[in-house]
Amino acid sequence: MTQPSAAVAACLSAQNSADESTLPSNHPLTESQARETLIQTLEQAADAVVVIDANNCVTLFNASAEALWGYPRADVLGRNVSMLVPRGIRAQHDQYVGANRDTGTNRIVGTSREVVIERIDGTVRWGSMSISKVFTAAGVLYTAFIRDVTNEVKRREERRLLSLAVNETDSAIIVVGPDGRTIYINDGFTRMLGYQLDDMYGKVPSRVVSGRYTDEKTLEYIGERLAARESFRVEILIYDRSGKPLWIQAVVNIVNDEYGTCRNMVGVWTDITNTKMHEVLQQKALNAMAREAPILNVMLLICLEVERIAPEIIASICSVDQDGRLWTLAAPGLPPEYTKAVDGLDAGPDMQACGVGHSGGKLMVFADAPEDSCWAKFKEPARACGLAQAWSHAIRSSDGRVLGKLAFYYRETREPGTLHRRLIDVSLNLCALALEREASKENIRRLAFYDSLTGLPNRGFLIAHTESLLANAARTNNTLAVLFLDLDRFKHVNDSLGHTAGDVLLCEVAQRLKGCLRALDFVGRLSGDEFVVVLSPCDAGEATALCERIMAELQEPVTVGSTTLRPTASVGIAIFPQHGHDMNTLLLHADMAMYQAKSAGRHRFSVFTPELNRVAQDRLKFEMALRAALQADQLQLHYQPQVRLSDGGIYGVEALARWHHPEFGVVPPDRFVPLAEECGFITELDHGILQKACRQLSEWRAANIVIPHVSVNVSPTTFCDRRLPALIAKTLAACGLLPRDLVLEVTENVVLDNASGGLATLKRVHELGVGLSIDDFGTGYSSLSYLHRLPVDELKLDKSFVRELESDEGARALASAVTGIGTSLRLTIVAEGVENDEQRRILQAQGCQVAQGYFFARPMPAAALTAWMQSRAREAACRNRGLGDFDWAAQTDLDQAG
Repeated sequence: MTQPSAAVAACLSAQNSADESTLPSNHPLTESQARETLIQTLEQAADAVVVIDANNCVTLFNASAEALWGYPRADVLGRNVSMLVPRGIRAQHDQYVGANRDTGTNRIVGTSREVVIERIDGTVRWGSMSISKVFTAAGVLYTAFIRDVTNEVKRREERRLLSLAVNETDSAIIVVGPDGRTIYINDGFTRMLGYQLDDMYGKVPSRVVSGRYTDEKTLEYIGERLAARESFRVEILIYDRSGKPLWIQAVVNIVNDEYGTCRNMVGVWTDITNTKMHEVLQQKALNAMAREAPILNVMLLICLEVERIAPEIIASICSVDQDGRLWTLAAPGLPPEYTKAVDGLDAGPDMQACGVGHSGGKLMVFADAPEDSCWAKFKEPARACGLAQAWSHAIRSSDGRVLGKLAFYYRETREPGTLHRRLIDVSLNLCALALEREASKENIRRLAFYDSLTGLPNRGFLIAHTESLLANAARTNNTLAVLFLDLDRFKHVNDSLGHTAGDVLLCEVAQRLKGCLRALDFVGRLSGDEFVVVLSPCDAGEATALCERIMAELQEPVTVGSTTLRPTASVGIAIFPQHGHDMNTLLLHADMAMYQAKSAGRHRFSVFTPELNRVAQDRLKFEMALRAALQADQLQLHYQPQVRLSDGGIYGVEALARWHHPEFGVVPPDRFVPLAEECGFITELDHGILQKACRQLSEWRAANIVIPHVSVNVSPTTFCDRRLPALIAKTLAACGLLPRDLVLEVTENVVLDNASGGLATLKRVHELGVGLSIDDFGTGYSSLSYLHRLPVDELKLDKSFVRELESDEGARALASAVTGIGTSLRLTIVAEGVENDEQRRILQAQGCQVAQGYFFARPMPAAALTAWMQSRAREAACRNRGLGDFDWAAQTDLDQAG
């Protein structure tokens, strides 16, 4: 180890800057005193001092070095200096020092450099180190003086990072003096606006970047804030060095000294051209849509915002109507004479030529417009309005349909810039959203107020609109007519041809009704097959005349699939103000009149009278009573025997429904059956009768009462129900009966009406083996060409013919003709309403096989019929023992006595 004296001597030779003021000038020191004094000086030095010998071993390590590295000097003295070097570069350090020592160079001597100090605890500090090389008798020594510059390095790094952040940010930063003139700009300012510091130095920034459309009021506001030395934030349209417009947000802060005096003003400018559109234009438009603003207001807002963001633009938005024509929705900057030239533009070739059909838009200079293009017609209006060119784009829906046109107009010829292209993108999306939303609102409105099938107004809109018509009629002292129209037998169409056919018929009826209306008339669909026509103004005479026209128009043939229908309707008429002062009352009274027309035989109209109120109340009460009777199974069946004329034997029985009500008394079938059909529960009534009759026949069979079959009348509505054959089969199986034990009686109109589906049901029932009878034959529109192809077993001669057999030769001829037709077709003829023996005799002579009527027996309950059958059997047995031919007179007396 080098002796301390040698190290001190070396330090004395190397450190010329040692503080000699501590050495008394009049008392020279001895070498020992000088050495001690120098050691004390080095120990008290603020800088760290490290002395190493030629072998790189530390020979001196003062207190400041201990503080800097954190090592006690005892751990350092005599050891290789590399222990003071950061671990990561120790190998390089030794190699570097050795190479310089071997070559005798002094690259590490006499220079000052910053080095990293790795402390014993692993923390890092920075030091500024200078090294001196000293030649002594003991050899070469290297003395290093290290000053702790960690804080300086940190501050310098902070300044570097701050400068980096300032210059690399996308924001433009500008610093002005108290006079408002520029003294500094960052690199971001140059990148954003193209200006260098030389361009801006000593100038007021707002004057340099202002342009044609920079808002003067905003500039005044900026000047006021700067003069008042107040921080502020503002958005403004400025121009870069090349003249391109952009929107910025400027945040200006005042920098004061410790005395509160303004030293500088720092502005940070951010390019908000994109966010200006997305956050302002888009937000305002979306908020307007969310507030349910009218479409015209939304489009006007978009145009105004576009023109505020880019004042050099005049914006226009047009829609395309259902006929493919353009109509201006908003164009606040365009003169009215120009928009008039645009409105009504054909959406065909004109739209293609005007850019609406182009996905990328079309830029057109008016002066260069070809004479054969749509733009040619705008040359003169554009010139008069000071417009040089237009840039138009198609507004498209999400599925690609053209909804309208968005156009930017310019007062000078120019190529649209980046700002304008961004505005187009944002505005097109907003316009498409607004137009599609408006279409959705219109669709929702139609769903809410219009019938989706026919397109006619629904009940809600009908009543609301008619109330306004009523108010107007009351003010003008006019009359108004309400027609309540209900299609006849519409359910038959649905049941036989399907609901699709029913929908086709309803749509056709709607179109025919609309075709019958006058200019101020109104038609709507209530529900199902019910329509309402409002005639305004209209009195009773005009209403009936128009009603006749409507009914005639409706009756014209309509083809549904392969079937031709002739729809008819029953119509009720109510007149304002005679029959009511509000729509609900008028509808109620027209409905009552319609039921009156339907009850009178359908395909009629009826005008409301006050008497119908009482009838309607009675009908409602009667309807509720009938519904309750069906639910409580209070209807009974009576049975009327059908007798063979050849031998007086029982051919069968007909089941007839009877209803006895506590208030109404005995209600005849010709009253409650039509009501059940009108009210929609005739099928329930028929099913109940069918099941009861089959159960009763089963009970008679169990009691050995011989009745060949039971006949049941089935209404047209029930017979057109496709589920009827399955119900019959299920009922017969449950009662243990065979199909031939049941006969269904239907009217000839049903089986001959192929459109109603009755013929199809007829065939399916016949395939089961169930007997079929045409009831009231001869009273309808008989078709002999159809009759021989129908799968029926018997014809029932209507009692209207039988009643006049004795007195009317025509009645006898008709009865004979029917009997002859049936016999030739091998059908059984059953005569109804036989009341005396003369009628029986005539019928038998004409060849009629079976008869029923009061002459034989009245309809009777099941128990009475059982007794009647038993009594008849006993008497017949007695008679057969003594009589040859059947004695009708004797049997009739016995039947009546029984």
